[in-house]
Amino acid sequence: MRRENKIPSDLRADYAKCREITTSHYENFPVGSLLIPAHIRPHIYSIYAFARTADDFADEPGLDKAERLNRLDEWQQRLDSAISTPEGSIFRAVSHTMQTKGVPLELLSDLLSAFRQDVLQNRHQTWDDLVAYAKRSANPVGRIILHLFNYRDEDRAMLSDKICTALQFANFWQDIAIDFGRDRIYLPQQEMAAQGVNESDLLAESPTAGVRVLLADLCRRTQLMFDQGASLPERVQGRLRYELRLTWLGGTEILDRIQASDYDVFQRRPRIGRPQWLRLLIRSLRPLRPSSSP
Repeated sequence: MRRENKIPSDLRADYAKCREITTSHYENFPVGSLLIPAHIRPHIYSIYAFARTADDFADEPGLDKAERLNRLDEWQQRLDSAISTPEGSIFRAVSHTMQTKGVPLELLSDLLSAFRQDVLQNRHQTWDDLVAYAKRSANPVGRIILHLFNYRDEDRAMLSDKICTALQFANFWQDIAIDFGRDRIYLPQQEMAAQGVNESDLLAESPTAGVRVLLADLCRRTQLMFDQGASLPERVQGRLRYELRLTWLGGTEILDRIQASDYDVFQRRPRIGRPQWLRLLIRSLRPLRPSSSP
């Protein structure tokens, strides 16, 4: 490992704490981490620990909206002062990551903005509203990853945005029942109305005809976004190429499983187990084949 990539001895405990938070929450990380170079992993841990903790604030049971927003505001204040006076393990690690890897503070602030929106808004009117939400909730993650690997151009960032928005949407369609249990609906209200879908349909034991038509259309449009970003892995070098391929394959696999279940995401949440991830890992050794490819 090059000397400049080593974690300073006084920060190793802080990064270890971030790793603990990451690996205890993110069930798929052990597979993905195989493709991340060892000197990059600590920075992945610091970013994930920062975002995971803030996301927990937004979803903390038993807290009212005001308290959730107060905690997110405090997290923003600590982020704003992280470069000069970082406080706590997560922010000491994040500060080091931002300074050594050139990660803009604004990308982390965008994530917090999306978490605040989750506290204040539990319905979204249109597809475009969801795209605007993903611009702050998902796209910053991909842009941060590119920064960690020293890719800072807007062309690659825009391809990453397509993949990250599609990943966010695939997660929405996968978790309709879970989100509705939290009084959140990420299905666009306008599209629901067009298909005659109302909120009571989301409590049904199986999807109605309208829900199936709606999800079929949403999955089709989400796959199109995946396809629009599919060239990104071939525009980076090293292990990141395979990590991005695996990420893309995982997202499209979720869409395939939703479709294979005849859009029944209520009885059994579509998920990818470890054997399936290993199969996708093998597929990641080859260039992607978007659905629009011959």
